[in-house]
Amino acid sequence: MKFSRNLLFIALFIFPYICFSQSERPKPNWQNLDLEQDGVPGMSTEKAYNELLVNKESTTTIVAVIDGGVDVHHEDLKAKVWENEGEMVNDSTDNDENGYIDDKYGWNFIGNKNGENVEYDNLEVLRLVRELHPKYVSVLPTTPLTEEERRDFLAYQKMNTDYMSRLQIAQLTERAIKAFKLHVDSIVKHIDKDTITITDIKAYKATNKDEGRALSMVNKSLRDKSDFNSFYEELVAGVKYYENQVNYHLNMDYDSRSIVGDTYSDSEEQFYGNADVIGPDAKHGTHVAGIIAADRNNGIGIKGVADDVNVMVLRVVPNGDERDKDVANAITYAVDMGAKIINMSFGKAYVKDKQVVDKAVKYAMEQDVLLVHAAGNEGKDNDVSPNYPNKNYVDSLGINMGIASAWIEVGATGWKYDAYLVADFSNYGKRSVDVFAPGVDISSTIPHSKYKEEQGTSMAAPMVSGLAALIRSYYPNFKASEVKKIILDSVVKPTHSVRVMQNGSKRKVALSDISVTGGIVNVYNALVLAEKLSD
Repeated sequence: MKFSRNLLFIALFIFPYICFSQSERPKPNWQNLDLEQDGVPGMSTEKAYNELLVNKESTTTIVAVIDGGVDVHHEDLKAKVWENEGEMVNDSTDNDENGYIDDKYGWNFIGNKNGENVEYDNLEVLRLVRELHPKYVSVLPTTPLTEEERRDFLAYQKMNTDYMSRLQIAQLTERAIKAFKLHVDSIVKHIDKDTITITDIKAYKATNKDEGRALSMVNKSLRDKSDFNSFYEELVAGVKYYENQVNYHLNMDYDSRSIVGDTYSDSEEQFYGNADVIGPDAKHGTHVAGIIAADRNNGIGIKGVADDVNVMVLRVVPNGDERDKDVANAITYAVDMGAKIINMSFGKAYVKDKQVVDKAVKYAMEQDVLLVHAAGNEGKDNDVSPNYPNKNYVDSLGINMGIASAWIEVGATGWKYDAYLVADFSNYGKRSVDVFAPGVDISSTIPHSKYKEEQGTSMAAPMVSGLAALIRSYYPNFKASEVKKIILDSVVKPTHSVRVMQNGSKRKVALSDISVTGGIVNVYNALVLAEKLSD
């Protein structure tokens, strides 16, 4: 299979999934270190424990992690997993009569009572197009439509254009990256070593033009990569990502919802799913949970932000876009079962049933629960291109009906305190993104008691959830809205400009131009302020 220079360019520089990290490495646990003491813009977590929390009493706080599943048996998490005391495991009985059978660690809203689970799903834009397509595909300019139908038709046209563009790019990039990998594999085969080094790659002589082009791009990528094996792992992951885009996320003929067996059109339906909170792929959720709650005192692995916390697991997010009905039910379950903080490291560009999510969010506000949400990884302005779910309540016409008072939207920062402080993938927004938190090269837990570095606003949000858990553990009298205010009022505000993508080009802006607070969350400052306000 041959590939052009343009396809190679697409494969290596346009697709967002593979983010080649820099060859320089941050200090271990950098996200919890202190700028003045350690030289990296972490959250000063260790400083807070060393100077503020020694011998200080705390109460256990429950944090719900709404995600794709969590390995509740991980060596660094098992002591920190929430357990439903009213439920017995595997007795097929709803012991506590809450409507969920055997929900010992939480609940899985994307599985069925027979133990089958959804792994892949579509993007929301495809689901909406598929729903509207039969009615509007043949509409002509002269077709009579009601005002509501006209509005839906215009939305359908816009979404269909977006969907077709995404599908075309995904198909093109899948072919390109697979072709690129084919030639990289040829290079690997010719070098014929168990462990290939950068020196091996530089010394290799291409056997044909295609290999030569691939080799050139590999060498360019390795300038910012510590080793070839990491590069190759990310290349494999990139191939898998675009295969999933084409086969599942954007495949009009694929629909996995029948696995769940619910009445999907009934937004008020609650009692479906199963007790399998791990699911077929718990990597993302386990990483998120570790950032919040990995055992700080067991002498192994990593240190989570919060020391006295239990993680409740709600499995809602497939490989694809989550569904609003499931998100709403997960929020409601978390609130009913005692969570005081809900971490939501997921999001999407389109929404089907925002009112049902808004209803659940309002319920969380009424019950004094803080919601923390990741801003997204598209490098976009959320003020212009909304990311869902979000803190804005809207009616059926999309008219703003207020905001959630205890909601924190989180962007991501890296470990260099310079113009590149804001992660290049992070979404932002002067009105929509409240704070930033570390989200680059974050080492945390993954399934089977392993550890891995990941990056994304998905990693930044649990930093804030962990901080919120600390405040609620050591100062339990504060309401959720007060915890939010403490976190926002105690940020560190950089005085230098940062680079972000705006209108297709990189621009230097103040952090206050792209977020509500203009700052990075700081555990030490937040706990100092909490102590002051508690007097």
